[in-house]
Amino acid sequence: GISEQMRNKIGDRCRKACIEIGYRGAGTFEFLYENGEFYFIEMNTRIQVEHPVSEMITGVDLVKEQLRIAAGQPLSIDQSQIQIRGHAIECRINAEDPNSFIPSPGKIEMFHPPGGLGVRWDSHIYAGYTVPPYYDSMIGKLITYGESRDEAIARMRHALDELVVDGIKTNIPLQQRIMADENFYAGGTNIHYLEKKLGLS
Repeated sequence: GISEQMRNKIGDRCRKACIEIGYRGAGTFEFLYENGEFYFIEMNTRIQVEHPVSEMITGVDLVKEQLRIAAGQPLSIDQSQIQIRGHAIECRINAEDPNSFIPSPGKIEMFHPPGGLGVRWDSHIYAGYTVPPYYDSMIGKLITYGESRDEAIARMRHALDELVVDGIKTNIPLQQRIMADENFYAGGTNIHYLEKKLGLS
């Protein structure tokens, strides 16, 4: 993982960059971290798909704060009030074949969302909903929180087992395999992890 000192260093660079360019609103800086060094990749000037992870570990409603900024209001908090607590993991649930990644549009015959302590499900789908072939294949986001990484992973495993989306193919089986993988569980996987896991490299 990344040390608290390194996280603070990266955060400070991002804060200074936002001040320098006069940036207002939600945005995400992306970095590659390898061998103790971090390298800037890009900045996305929008709310990220993964924003629930940040919300769960900080308790800050990022969409609410973004709306405040858009309305010309100040943020309701400042940086010194943000405390990172615990761990969160997000799995994007896609309507696609878990082996070939080919989109799988069609009608959802059965649907049951997961629930419980530390579990968040963001989606628009329901039993009877037809997934169209024209858009991105993501049909939901499953996010779990835990006081430790192990607890967040354990909750994700249970939540994935509880999630039912029948009638179309989804990547739920792939997400389950990843959560059960010893290398993922141990942490420290690199950018080639998934390629190796799927036998693509």
